[in-house]
Amino acid sequence: MAAGVQIPGNGETIDLQQQVARLQALLEASRQVHSTVREDEVLEQVLRIVVRELEMAGAEFSGTGLAYGAKATAGGGLSYPLDDRDGRRMTELLVAPPNGRELTLYEADFIEGLALQAAVALENARNHKRNVEFARVQQDLDAARNIQRSLLPQELPLIDGYSLAFRSATCYEVGGDYLDIVAQPDGNLLVAVADVAGKGLASAIVSMSFRSAFRAMAASGPPLDELAIRMNQHHWAEGEEHRRRYVTAIFLRLNPATGEMEVVNAGHNPGFLVDPGGKVRQFDAAGTPLGLLPGMRYTTEKCGFTPGSRLLFYTDGLTEVFRGDEEFGPERLLDEFSQCPEKKADGILDALWAAIEKFSEGGPQGDDMTALALCRGSASMETEQ
Repeated sequence: MAAGVQIPGNGETIDLQQQVARLQALLEASRQVHSTVREDEVLEQVLRIVVRELEMAGAEFSGTGLAYGAKATAGGGLSYPLDDRDGRRMTELLVAPPNGRELTLYEADFIEGLALQAAVALENARNHKRNVEFARVQQDLDAARNIQRSLLPQELPLIDGYSLAFRSATCYEVGGDYLDIVAQPDGNLLVAVADVAGKGLASAIVSMSFRSAFRAMAASGPPLDELAIRMNQHHWAEGEEHRRRYVTAIFLRLNPATGEMEVVNAGHNPGFLVDPGGKVRQFDAAGTPLGLLPGMRYTTEKCGFTPGSRLLFYTDGLTEVFRGDEEFGPERLLDEFSQCPEKKADGILDALWAAIEKFSEGGPQGDDMTALALCRGSASMETEQ
């Protein structure tokens, strides 16, 4: 007589041959269930195995619309939960035995084992789908980052007697900081440094829209205050979402030959101008951020950019760097900028980034960081790119 296993409290016995057959069948069923990474195919494989190979009347998965054979939710249906590794319910396998009879020990044991394998396969399929979606999104973000970088000035204008440099680093793949340098036909230099409220993809899209409007308006050469007024109205007219993502901006128009300059600050961080003697002039906000209020008027500040002077425009990512509860702050930034021994713009920005990194002690970047430095030396000074 073949050896067997008596199940306590049950008159049925599974002999060794039946156990081997059950394990082989379950192994083959497991192979079929794990043969795909598509969620619907995993579930369909399970339903086919239950109905075709176990000869159940019907089976279905709750909440999925997937069913095979007779309606399993009718009276007499049996339920087998499919939980993920953290115990969260993904779905339930509902089985309708033929003629409403009770399952045999072999059938019940097989379906329980199949349900466990199905739960693992289903979770793996969902994880695979999420990974594929994440990879696609990451690919799109990488492309968006390259596009946004390509919209930064690719070549700096060569201006005899001046050095000009900028740096921009986003907090995420893309960001809301904007910087532009436009050499105008009359020889003037037009500069814009701006910061869209928020971070990430939505702010990046708004910054690209801002760039298009700025470039179009700058081409007609309006007075600087009029340019700010038009940009404000344009941004406001773009609709509610743009208004929620208002833009702080600071604009500069410089006549390199005479050193005459004018600045308009639309709700942005103050710009710094340091003369050769160390005297500091701040260009504070002369109105609200662009797109925040309709009909806003802005005023222009005019002054001279004498030889030996240096100018810094930046976004708040440079000042809102923390070491614990201590902020780097605009005062520390101004001190580092005005005391920096470097004479060229790119060297000054390198020194500022080094000072910020040292202050933060290697902490993560919390916001987009953009800065532009402009220095005037002697007339014979060669511009370093």
